Amino acid sequence: MTDILFHSEDFVFSYRVAGILLRDNKILLQKPTNDTGFAIPGGHVELGETNAQTLTREFKEEIGADITVGDLKWVAEIFFPWGDKPCHQICLYYEIALRDETQLPLDGVFVGDESIEGQDFKIEFHWMPVDKLSQIEVYPTNIAHLMKRYNEGVKHFIYREGV
Repeated sequence: MTDILFHSEDFVFSYRVAGILLRDNKILLQKPTNDTGFAIPGGHVELGETNAQTLTREFKEEIGADITVGDLKWVAEIFFPWGDKPCHQICLYYEIALRDETQLPLDGVFVGDESIEGQDFKIEFHWMPVDKLSQIEVYPTNIAHLMKRYNEGVKHFIYREGV
C-alpha cells in the first residue's frame, strides 16, 4: 500500500492518525531511540484505508497490540520541518483501548518496531504520567494542555514548529 505522504520539490504533506491510550492516569507515548522528543503513537494512513484501520494496523505492526478505536478527540494541522523541507501534516487523534492487556507491558518502557519510507528502526514506548506531560519534550507541545480538557469534546488546533 501507499502511505498518504507526498514529497514535492519544496514541501512535504503527511496524513497521520494517532491513538491516545490511557491507563492508570498514564498515557502511552512513543520516542525514536535517536530522538529526545515524545509523540502519541500512530502512523500514516494508507490510500484506501480508514483511520480506524490505520490505527489497528500500526499498533499491531509496531507493538503487537490489538486495539479498539473510540472517539475522535483532536483534529490537528501541524507544520514542522521534515529534513530540509517544511511539512504540512493533518493528524487526527483518537481515543483507543487495548483488546488484550496481556499483549504489552502496562508500565515503564518497552521497544517496538517502526518503518517509514522504507527505513526500519526501533522505537521506544513509554507509559508517562499525564500530570508530567508539561515537564517533558512532547510533540505537539500543547498535548499537556489538551489533556486537561480531554473530556470537553473534539478540539481543533494548529501547531507550528520551527517553520
